Amino acid sequence: MQAFELLQPADTHEALEMLARYKDAAFIAGGTTLLDIMKCGLAAPPTLIDITALPLASIEADHNRVRIGALARNSDIAYDARVQKQLPMLAQAFLAGASPQLRNMATMGGNLLQRTRCTYFRDPAAACNKRAGGAGCDAFEGFHRMHALLGTSDACIATHASDAAVALVALDAVVEIEGPAGKRRVPLEHFYRTPGETPSIENDLAAGELIAAVEIPHAPAQRHSTYLKVRDRASYEFALTSAAAGLEFEGEIITSARLALGGVATIPWRSRDAEEALVGKAPDEDVFRQAAEIALSGAVPRRDNAFKVELAKRTIVRALQIVERGP
Repeated sequence: MQAFELLQPADTHEALEMLARYKDAAFIAGGTTLLDIMKCGLAAPPTLIDITALPLASIEADHNRVRIGALARNSDIAYDARVQKQLPMLAQAFLAGASPQLRNMATMGGNLLQRTRCTYFRDPAAACNKRAGGAGCDAFEGFHRMHALLGTSDACIATHASDAAVALVALDAVVEIEGPAGKRRVPLEHFYRTPGETPSIENDLAAGELIAAVEIPHAPAQRHSTYLKVRDRASYEFALTSAAAGLEFEGEIITSARLALGGVATIPWRSRDAEEALVGKAPDEDVFRQAAEIALSGAVPRRDNAFKVELAKRTIVRALQIVERGP
């Protein structure tokens, strides 16, 4: 790994100034993604700006929203009593990710910006359009069992890695961003970009900007929710399929629904058509299965990952059943 200079700004303003001043500099907090990328030889920033001392780690909650600072640790979010009560799918999603040691280091902002775990992206010897536009993609003809079914293009089929981002998309989270032009807010659902012809552009974060916080407005179908992750082993593994699901009822009828998928798409995948199909129905397995069929209707399966279509549908049904039955 290449040597680098480490800077420690006193506040957000100084951090942004440093990012603008030093060529090819990068922010580092927990480092659980950036250091991996650097060790793989995929990034070699000559300057790292350590932002861990910035006042961006608070978790605040009131009757309108939950606001989580970008430097809040994953484990702190997962075990926060307010998050567990008001946003159970989010607490469960954080606990489903990585290992306890990594969750104690990783941050909210870093989680949202983590890079794909595609083995071809992480292998400098492999062709990858995400690393170098026009280079081609070895995943198409290679082993692509873990790769995406939804939101793919002829340039890239890499799966988005985050568990928490799936829950946050389902929860209508908004990203607060600070940069040279001031502050702006972007719905997380619109923050991520499908690969199209430019898979190297993964999100809406512009050069010189910093994620400051994530805000989740209170709304129906949040308290009655769950995050279900299906993976090859019980811990420290990325999702084959996952579902963030929430339901709200009036009597025996579903009045509000939330559904987002992980492990199957190039971005955290919100299925609003499936949500609409659930509203106004009495919950049962057939209704849940119909919603699952809608959610996967645009899937493009390939040789090694076709099994994920049915697995994702079953994951959705099971997640909705868990919410329906309650704790």
